[in-house]
Amino acid sequence: MYSRAETAQLKQGFWTAFGRYLSLFPNSEGQKINWVNYHTGYKDVYFRMEAGPKKASVAIELTHSDELLRGLYYEKLESCRLLLFNALEEKWSWEPDTLDESGKTISRVYTELPGVSIYNQSDWPAIISFLKPRIIALDIFWNEVKDLFEELR
Repeated sequence: MYSRAETAQLKQGFWTAFGRYLSLFPNSEGQKINWVNYHTGYKDVYFRMEAGPKKASVAIELTHSDELLRGLYYEKLESCRLLLFNALEEKWSWEPDTLDESGKTISRVYTELPGVSIYNQSDWPAIISFLKPRIIALDIFWNEVKDLFEELR
C-alpha cells in the first residue's frame, strides 16, 4: 500500500502529465484550454475525468441541488443523445438519479475503463488514451449543443 503522501504524489504526477500532454491540443474553437478542469460555462454542469485505483471514467454530471432543474437539464441532455453518440462514437451509461461520493443526488452520463490504476504508472498510457479522445469529443459535442441549454440558465 502507498502512504497518503505517495498516493497524493502519484495522483498529482498523473494529472500534471495528462494536463501537459493535452495542452498541445486546442479546443473545438481553436483556443487553448485547461482540459483537466474543463469549464462548461453552465453552473452545476461538469465534465469530470477520474482515475482511481481500479478504473478511469469520463462523465457529464448535473449537480443542481434543485431536483426539478436538474431533471430539466437531464431531459435536455437526453434530447441530444444522438448528437452525443455521434460525437463519442460509443454508448455511455445514463443515470437520471445517482449519488455522488458525498451522498448528493446528481444526474450522470458516463463511461468507464475498468482494470486500470492511477497508482500503476504502466497504466498511465492506457488511462490517457481512454480520457483524451472522450474529453475532446465532449468539447466538440458541447460546442454544438450548449446554446440549447441557455433557456434553463
